[in-house]
This record gives sequence, structure tokens and C-alpha cells, in this order.
Amino acid sequence: MTSQDDFHKTPTIVDIGIEEEFFEMPKQIGGYKIESLLNKGGMSLLYLGIHPETYEPITIKVLSSAYVSNPEMVERFMRESEIIELTNHPNIVKLYGHGRWEGGLYIAMEFIQGISLREMILQQAMSLRRALEVVLQISHALIHLHAHGIIHRDLKPENILLTAQGGVKVIDFGIAQLYLEKEGENLPKKKRIIGTPVYMSPEQKEDPLNVSFSTDVYSLGIITYELVLGRLSHGVIHLSLVPRGLQKILAKALQPKPKDRYEDIVDFIKELSAYLVSDELKRDMRGSDYLGELSESLKEAQALLVPAHLPDWPRTEIALASNSNTAISAVYYDFFQQRDGAYTVVIGESIATGVEGLLYIAILRGMIRSLAHSVEKTTDLIAALNDRIIEEEREQSFSLSYLTLFPSENRFLYLSCGYSPLWYIPMGAETPRRLSADNVALGITPGIEFLEVESNWNVGDTLFLHTFQAGLSKDRAELESDEELFRVALTENLYLAPKQQVDAIFRKVSRSEEKTLFERPVTVIGLSRTS
Repeated sequence: MTSQDDFHKTPTIVDIGIEEEFFEMPKQIGGYKIESLLNKGGMSLLYLGIHPETYEPITIKVLSSAYVSNPEMVERFMRESEIIELTNHPNIVKLYGHGRWEGGLYIAMEFIQGISLREMILQQAMSLRRALEVVLQISHALIHLHAHGIIHRDLKPENILLTAQGGVKVIDFGIAQLYLEKEGENLPKKKRIIGTPVYMSPEQKEDPLNVSFSTDVYSLGIITYELVLGRLSHGVIHLSLVPRGLQKILAKALQPKPKDRYEDIVDFIKELSAYLVSDELKRDMRGSDYLGELSESLKEAQALLVPAHLPDWPRTEIALASNSNTAISAVYYDFFQQRDGAYTVVIGESIATGVEGLLYIAILRGMIRSLAHSVEKTTDLIAALNDRIIEEEREQSFSLSYLTLFPSENRFLYLSCGYSPLWYIPMGAETPRRLSADNVALGITPGIEFLEVESNWNVGDTLFLHTFQAGLSKDRAELESDEELFRVALTENLYLAPKQQVDAIFRKVSRSEEKTLFERPVTVIGLSRTS
């Protein structure tokens, strides 16, 4: 008989882990162009695909070749697409298509830019209020699923994604079941584990083929416990560790017998929502919760440093792709029009991090805005900015990219201080040009002259700025590697429309910068001359 400790270490059925033989990445699956392999699991592979008409990113899930002749695995894979097709909810991954291809079966789903709840729990604690707000979003997904007769059966932090916009997406319906569905009638009756033991209800462990909606409520109770404490439970629950007002809610959600739990997820939502707005929650909040809420407020303040909408400049189409990171950072971008009719794009980054860096970059933004309306020449503006930073004697330095467009004169000026080069693609060109005015980062050397580059800005020309290459934090080899990666990404996507172009470049480069994406905002800006 399996011991309790060993049982919690038992993997879910979908992580069987038969080694996939060597394979060549397909160029196309079901009409979708394949860009890269996203993940390789025990039962399936995830590819990043591109929709042929919209050029939007798509996640393509294919059944591993080791299972294409396994009737049970084929049935489970096909059922996943059928179940997702029944749903339509903002907190549930969307289905775009499914079918057969030369390599077997595929499912085309929404591509979600974000991290799993498991990653969030391991990397960064949430405030009590934010944790409960996330739980409520998951709960609303369950309302929709249960209303359509769907039991997820594998609800766990790995199967819940936090999007770049702060939303929640429930994914992976590989072992989901329709209520009262007689699963596996024509399959072997051997008893096995279906689900992830740590998050499974007692009745699912006993008989995984005969469960009700309350098994998802139990799983959500475990997830709530982990989110609130900011650590994984590993199958050990001590309700005395959670806030007092939440203990009774979780105690009911985690009752061993289904009849003693919440009869409906709606009842769980009612009690959790009432607690969320109660005085009891305020009494339950710990010092770390207040710090967490302060951190979340600072992230909201950070959003004020960048425009809420892209400007509508004449003769120019602007496209932008950016991640919404989970850490407080010191990177910003800005767009503004100058008195002489020129248009300016600025990207700035402080060497400081956290709250200190956020404050410094806010000050930098204010100084640039002020000087831009009083100093006409770009090099004079940057020199004055550099002197002001040094006069503060705070040992602060900044990377900066400063691009000024003169549409009426068909030209532009570019100046970079310790930051990425500008990439320029003239109309009809097949190779992007690197334009660089390499200057030392701001705040380091007093009284220096700054260099800028000037070039033509004609109809059909495109310019690209980005923040992948942070000169203050990388050595020369890393910078050269980043530059080559960006050049390749540009070359591969020369003929897309501006928005699809920056999105494709962002996706390609960001896949090699996963750590950077979590620590700081990363942005690609494209500007195309239209007339």
C-alpha cells in the first residue's frame, strides 16, 4: 500500500514522461506557421504558432508521437479540445481550432503571456487582498465550467496562469470530465491516479472516475491556502497558519466528505467576497500584507510613467509590444510633441532598482519633459540633463535613448547614452541598418559633449527602439549577443504589418530573456513613415 508521503509525490497521469524520440520541429501544423517549441511535457508538446490571417500568436498543443497509437491517450487529447470548445469565459483559455495533421493530433489555443501561479508562489508573495482577488477570478472560471457540466479535476497552480495584465487564465483540460460522464467504459479498469495528488480531494484519490463539482472546490481550497501563505503546501495543511477570518472558509472547502463542503462554488464565492470587504480582513492583515499592498500600489504608480495610449501622430504609424512585469522597476518610455513640430520618443532606465529606481526615473521623466520645451538642440538638452543629474550628487546614472522625428523635413535625429542602438529599415531594404550614437550613460562624466546621428526619414521607412539591451547591467559579450538576436528577429519579420512586426520581434527576443522579463519591463517600439 502506498504511504501518505509517497502518495503526495506521485505525479499526475499527464506527466508519464516517456522520452520523445529525436524530432525535427515542424514548419506548419493545421495551417499555423510554427515559430518555436514552448514546452515538452510527458504527453504533449507545446509550440508557438502564428495565425495565418491575423498573425496573432497561437499556442499549438500536439499529442506526443509516443501516444498516437494509444487509444486512451488519444481519447483524452480529443476530449480536451471538446471540453474547451464548450467554454467561453475571460478566465479560461480560448480554443481556436483542433484536428489532425501529418504528425497526429493538435489543439490550437490562445497564447497567454504570463507566468504560472506556481512560479508566482515560489518567487513573490502576494498581499492577502491580492491573493483573494486571484482566487475569486479562479472561482468565476469554475462557475462557468460547472454551469457547463465540466469538472476540471486537475486544478493546481501550474494550470493557472497570471497574465501580463494581472488577469487569471485556467488552462490544461487534459483530464477534465463532464459530470455524470461514464469515462473509460471501453478502457482498462485498472485503478490509477488521475490528477495531481497534493491538490486532489479524498474521493478523487479513492475513485478518480467518480467525482463531482466539489472536487474542484477542494482543489481551490488548497490553492487558496498556498497563495495566502506564499508557499507550496506539499500536502501538509495547517489552517491555524492562515488569517482567522479565512480559517472557517477554508475549513469548509477542505472537508474530507463532499457533503460537508460547499455545495456550490457560488457559496464559496459569497463567503470569500464578504470576507474580502469586511473589517475582519483588516484585522487579519499582517505587516507583510501592508507591504504587499504598498508594492502593488507602486506598480500602479509605475504605470503612470508610461502613456496609457499610443499617440496619434500624423504621417507615422506607431506600434509597441511590452511585458507587464511582476517587479517594481525603473524603466519608462514616453512620446511627446515639441514646439517646433518635431516628435520625440524617449526610453530611459535608472541603474537603481526597486522603489529607489522608480523614484529616480520619475524625476528623470520630469526633467526631460521640462528641458524639451526650453532647450531646442538635442545635444544641448542631453548635456544639460547630464549636468543636472551630476549636480544632485546622488551617484545616479541612467541609460537613455532619444529619438526625434521631423516629418516635414524628411529626417530624424537619434542619440543614445549607454543604451541600445536604433535599427533603421529604409523602404524596400532587405537588411536592417544599425544606427548608433554611442555616448556614456548619463550622470557619470561631467561637461562632456554628446554625439547624435541624423538620417533620412522617408515614406515607407521604419525605425525600431527597444530595451532588451541594458548597457548598465550587461558586459560586452552579452550586448553583442543581444544585438545579433535583435537583428535576426528584425530580418525574419521584415514584411509584416507594424503591429504584427513588433509583436513577432518581441516574442523571439523575449524567449531568450525570460529572467529579464520577470525583473524589468521590456519594450519594442516600431515607427513607420506612412506619408
